[in-house]
Amino acid sequence: MLAHILAATLAVAASQAPVVAPPVRGSPQISLPFPSGDVQTYNIIQWDPNQLPRIYERSDQLPLTDEELTKLSQAGFEPAQLVKMIEERRCACDASADGLIRLKKAGVDKNVLAAVSRHGLAPNRALDLLVTLDFTGESRVAREAFLYFFVDDGDVTRVFTANIPELLQRRNSHETMVDRSDILIARTVRRVQLAGKVALKTYGPHKVLVAASGSPTLTHPSQLNDQERAKSQTYTFDYPRASLQSLCRLTAGYRRDAVLNYKWNFEGSRFECEWN
Repeated sequence: MLAHILAATLAVAASQAPVVAPPVRGSPQISLPFPSGDVQTYNIIQWDPNQLPRIYERSDQLPLTDEELTKLSQAGFEPAQLVKMIEERRCACDASADGLIRLKKAGVDKNVLAAVSRHGLAPNRALDLLVTLDFTGESRVAREAFLYFFVDDGDVTRVFTANIPELLQRRNSHETMVDRSDILIARTVRRVQLAGKVALKTYGPHKVLVAASGSPTLTHPSQLNDQERAKSQTYTFDYPRASLQSLCRLTAGYRRDAVLNYKWNFEGSRFECEWN
């Protein structure tokens, strides 16, 4: 699996759009270095045959968390009440030995701990990633032929890349033409979507860096040149130990060059995740 992707728009109907977790923070400033040890590289063009992630409706009752269970227990809720809540709503809790010990030390009843162990959501092992690439106008080649996104994962830098010319020269499984015409300007957008899984071994904060480059062999953000670094974006997200879903969306946009109209320019990206 590898990645080359960036898109400027997520066109999911508002009635179907899932609820997004607290906004992912983006910045043009690049915090370097990413982990400089092990590197794992993936070609996301190989994700092409995969099915796109399902669209989920938001639940009115989100799963309970460790903090909420502790708060309810200390507020005097009966163990039977808490067990009932866990059965109805599930629990995005840390059901590991250390997690259960922390809940016990916080005063949570043993019957509630048993319910956490029995009904807790399975630990996250990977996040589902939907990559959307939008190409606005009509051109033939990308100025920067390779799209990268780098993800830090403990002592590993995961590198996802896509060869944009290869992507554009073929018919992709999830490809549409979006007409964004307005009264003055008719804009045709070729949209390509790729879906795959990003394995992560660590929970908590992670950094993502999205960049376009002319080099096909980058393995670390520090290898970007000054111009490529200036056009890149960085984001942070918190990867939960357990959640109802683990869907992140990376969108990237390319636009026809105003002067060299046979070339695509990378315009930027957006990244967001939802967990519950």
